[in-house]
Amino acid sequence: MLQFTGPSRRFCDGVSRRSFLQIGSLAVGGLSLPQILRAEQQQRAGQPQGASQQGASHKSVIMVYLSGGISHQDTFDVKPDAPAEVRGEFSPIASAVPGIDVSEYLPQIATVTDKCSIIRSVVGQRDEHTSFQNLTGYPKNVVERDGCPNFGSVVSKVQGPTDPVIPPFVDLFPTMQHRPYNSTGAGYLGSAFHQVRADGEDIASMSLRFVERPQFESRQHLLQQIDRFRRTLDQQGVLDNVDENYRRAFEVLASSKLVDAMNIEKADPKVRERYGKGSSTHLGDGAPLWNDQLLIARRLVEAGVRVVTVAYGFWDTHGNNFGHLKTHLPTFDTGISALVQDIYDRCLDKDVTIVVWGEFGRTPKINDKAGRDHWAPVQAALLAGGGMRVGQVIGSTDKTAAYADDRPVDYRDILATVYHNLGIDPHAVIRDINERPVHIMPDTARPIRELIG
Repeated sequence: MLQFTGPSRRFCDGVSRRSFLQIGSLAVGGLSLPQILRAEQQQRAGQPQGASQQGASHKSVIMVYLSGGISHQDTFDVKPDAPAEVRGEFSPIASAVPGIDVSEYLPQIATVTDKCSIIRSVVGQRDEHTSFQNLTGYPKNVVERDGCPNFGSVVSKVQGPTDPVIPPFVDLFPTMQHRPYNSTGAGYLGSAFHQVRADGEDIASMSLRFVERPQFESRQHLLQQIDRFRRTLDQQGVLDNVDENYRRAFEVLASSKLVDAMNIEKADPKVRERYGKGSSTHLGDGAPLWNDQLLIARRLVEAGVRVVTVAYGFWDTHGNNFGHLKTHLPTFDTGISALVQDIYDRCLDKDVTIVVWGEFGRTPKINDKAGRDHWAPVQAALLAGGGMRVGQVIGSTDKTAAYADDRPVDYRDILATVYHNLGIDPHAVIRDINERPVHIMPDTARPIRELIG
């Protein structure tokens, strides 16, 4: 435990360090100080295969999950020459890349297509309203049967934290009414590799995993005390002879990097204005269209988080598809284009991979409610950054956007590409909580060659 005495206790030369500081099991973000310091030592001594070495650039990914499945033919694969009952109300517009058109409701994304790649032929997903396929590479029944882990948990297992006080995996999914939209955990890897969950409704409270609100408030008070105490000791020169572990313990306990990253008020006002705010109010039984989360995601990876997952909007448009999209695509357009531009403006484009996709596309034919229903055979995805080749469209669909016509890309290939960009072999063997060997991805899942060369 850590014993921190009150103001009546004097600390001066001649007083034993043991009389004022006993560091043991105070938890920080779910880890005790000994665990944190031991992890740091292990990082210096040698990391598992696939992990980035101390001092090397830190690779990361922001995955934006579009709950409900967005209409691909009204966003990234517009079919102006299709029959009226298929093409719908939207027209294509030219983008920054000659030959690449997007929906007229995505004018800002059109300006950053030179920094993106659009895949129009994503295949292999099932017709199920879950985030499981996007986050694990497996459908719901397989995840529940076998305990397949979230890809962020795999990254946590293989690479660990970039910084002892920063968790490797932060999940910004709010709790959604439709339970299968919510993100999965570490599964067979064990709870040590669960994501740190920051509740989307109250990010500012930082109600993190294993930390209840009263405990967090007490933690804040303790850190304030430690910070004042450290300044006093520095002024007196007492810490000059303190063991290095004590110094590092102070740094761990007093660190505010994660809190600062999630405090949106600390962002540049002009940058925040570029992202737009959206709203924290849930749409339907899915996620809110909340652009602050996109900016927070960028701030988190810049602070050292390896994986950030964001649930963004609600796109299950069985009815009034075009009215819904006219209302919400402008916010989507503003937020996603700002995220892409931001990582380039901040020279993060070689290290931060952005993936934007849902669980499936929508039916080619518009139904009698002016909506589009579920369509698992094909969907579109947007990728950016990660050192990938950008400014291109990969694959195509037939004249009604119903099936992949050229270069089908299995959805698992997108996850394999993410692993590759992070420096992880997607076919490597990891060990589950019982030390049994398991392949990260099946052998059929391959990084997308057009993106990585």
